[in-house]
Amino acid sequence: MKKLSARRRHPLAAVVVLLLALAATGGLYAAFAPAGKAQADETAQSLAIDEGKKLYTVGCASCHGTGGQGTTDGPSLVGVGSAAVDFQVGTGRMPAQQPGAQVPKKPVIYTQAEIDQLAAYVASLGAGPITPTDKQVDPAGADVAKGGELFRNNCAQCHNFTGKGGALTKGKYAPDLEGVSPKHIYEAMQTGPQSMPSFPDTTMPEQEKKDIIAYIQTVNGGESESPGGLELGGLGPVAEGLFAWIFGLGALVATAVWVAAHTAKAKKS
Repeated sequence: MKKLSARRRHPLAAVVVLLLALAATGGLYAAFAPAGKAQADETAQSLAIDEGKKLYTVGCASCHGTGGQGTTDGPSLVGVGSAAVDFQVGTGRMPAQQPGAQVPKKPVIYTQAEIDQLAAYVASLGAGPITPTDKQVDPAGADVAKGGELFRNNCAQCHNFTGKGGALTKGKYAPDLEGVSPKHIYEAMQTGPQSMPSFPDTTMPEQEKKDIIAYIQTVNGGESESPGGLELGGLGPVAEGLFAWIFGLGALVATAVWVAAHTAKAKKS
């Protein structure tokens, strides 16, 4: 019998085999790589919490309690979240030098890495506002006009319409917002430090916070102009009215005195 000739392989068979091998490799990676990455992230987070607890014990526990439960010298930190820690410590307000009506901004004594570790530990005590990302606080492309409207409706009562700050009751005050980083402005809106109310995303969405940040940066930027002339530090109509009363009325009184004096001299002569 005539032998049957051997079957020839299809020219694309090798390509199919290669693709199957790559798919299998990708499947293995998909099965194991994410788990490994998640485990690494979990380990890094645990280390950050441990280091943060050490920093907390040294610099914070005396006022806020060993477990963040709070004392007569400091409020509870359970549930304040990492954003509150990043704001308070990142602006130097914490650790506080002494109790008072309001803790002022001071030079920062921790590095950003240490602040992140403290934030990780406090966040582990209870869920709360999370430190925003650079993308969340970036005001690029924001609506400055909308931000101005939001700021005047929600913030100007305390911070002045250009963010210059102002006095409040019982020794408290709204701080000047000029030069404050976008991240810290965003975190202040998230957490409501001191006498400030909080504006969570359910009340004020992320985009509206960006609009407000863009407005603050614009009115306090070097390129902004005051069409009304002398802005008196941007302190608003109260300062301008006071200026008019003191100097304007003073000038009128001086003019009246001068006219009366010269009139009297003219009559004598």
